[in-house]
Amino acid sequence: MSTPLDEPRTGGAGTPYPQEPPVPAWWGVVGLLARLVLGGVLVVAGWLKVTDITSSVQSVVAYELFSYELARVVGTALPVVEIAVGVLLVVGLLTRASAAVGGLLMIVFIAGIASAWARGLSIDCGCFGTGGPVDPEDTRYFSEILRDLGLLVLAAWLVVRPRTPLSLDQLLTKGR
Repeated sequence: MSTPLDEPRTGGAGTPYPQEPPVPAWWGVVGLLARLVLGGVLVVAGWLKVTDITSSVQSVVAYELFSYELARVVGTALPVVEIAVGVLLVVGLLTRASAAVGGLLMIVFIAGIASAWARGLSIDCGCFGTGGPVDPEDTRYFSEILRDLGLLVLAAWLVVRPRTPLSLDQLLTKGR
């Protein structure tokens, strides 16, 4: 005897919903790792800045992109945003939106680093706490951009495939 759960779901006028193709199990593992890596990096970066707001502001000022007042606002707010987005990603809540914000942050960071490099500034990016002027041989623009590109790829994966194991999103939508 068949039950309503055994029968194909239908849309309007009795037409069946298209079946989603099966998803390989490793996609879930990739998504989980992407969530934990991107979220963890954002939490650590934000935490290191929020514990020393003065250095965070000085890091933003070093880019010479904003007035001091705007740099102060950015340097104060950015760590809080990084921590919030990072925590949401680590616990897997609002994953797609959090990954989109994380990806936008990476794009902004890449643009800022590339701008400093192109303008010949000799600064540390301040990505993980204290930044500011450094000796020209101590700049690491290329590796910083590559790191942020890698994190951007993780964010893009999560925007496209936000369903990951061990997430609050999965727990809250279970049975739907």
